[in-house]
Amino acid sequence: MESTKLRDAAWVVLAGIVLMFVAPLVLNYYTLTLLVIYGLLALSLGLIWGFGGILCFGQAVFYGLGAYAYAVSAANIGESTMPMLIAIAVPFVFAFLLGAMMFYGRLTDVYLGVITLVVTLIFFRFMNTTAGPEYQIGTARLGGYNGMPGYQTLNVPGDPSAYIYDSSLYYVCFVILLVVYVLVRLLLASPFGRIAVAIRENESRVELMGYDARFRKSVLFAIGGGIAGLAGALYASWAEIVTPGLFSLGQSAEIIIWCIVGGLGTLVGPVLGAAALGYLKFALGQQTAVDNVLIMGLILVVVVLVLPRGVVPSLMSAFGSSSRRNRPNAVRRGRRGRGRADG
Repeated sequence: MESTKLRDAAWVVLAGIVLMFVAPLVLNYYTLTLLVIYGLLALSLGLIWGFGGILCFGQAVFYGLGAYAYAVSAANIGESTMPMLIAIAVPFVFAFLLGAMMFYGRLTDVYLGVITLVVTLIFFRFMNTTAGPEYQIGTARLGGYNGMPGYQTLNVPGDPSAYIYDSSLYYVCFVILLVVYVLVRLLLASPFGRIAVAIRENESRVELMGYDARFRKSVLFAIGGGIAGLAGALYASWAEIVTPGLFSLGQSAEIIIWCIVGGLGTLVGPVLGAAALGYLKFALGQQTAVDNVLIMGLILVVVVLVLPRGVVPSLMSAFGSSSRRNRPNAVRRGRRGRGRADG
């Protein structure tokens, strides 16, 4: 079973490499880079929700923390290598502490969702009030609702003058997405990943087997936070400015919609859902006749009613059913052929 999953993951990576070179023939690098970053962000929630059963309404918090951690450290350090690591570490540690507080507190899913939602509101409100000169970390001023520009964007390690932008940034982001996908797939194939999925199915039974489910959920939650922080750092390098809007409830809601539409229980589903809906949002943003929030809501309702498992799982299920229906016919034809040959 695990070998089959790893083989499927290899096919996904191969398809991703092909798509990486084909996509620029259709869209520009600027838009594609953002869609890849959205895919990485959706992957972070798809991991903890689809495989850990942890519905987080505050994934945008880790995304924003990663972006601001990168911007502040890059403005002070003057290059991007260490800030990228800091951008992963800060949301990882924060997510672990927040997760430990919630999971060791035995909070149910409803209260967990409420707490992550409240944390999102707190960060959004606070970052909007950091416009004064007292909100300065080293040489970096947070800027409040105006945002924070003027920091070092992604560069070649060891050479701050060698900027990575446009097509180079797109390929770097896409390779990072593929690497993270492989690492997450390996994590899920490991004993830790299998136990995490078992906790999702029956936490009490896993604890009776002697495993500390709360600690493992905290670690999985932290890994999702670290991946979201990485996406935030890449966004900060792409946009060249970070604003409190990264912590908004609208951003958190979009991430959840991406995962639902793409399909939970898979890693590819949230990524494709983020790319498709992200591009749709971009396209709708160029017109004023229809509110794009209304369109997103309608898409969510239709998918939940027609494809409650999401697009990718539904397609996989349909393809699997078709293969199973055709396989017995092929076997029967083969047997009849052997019977005629034997006769």
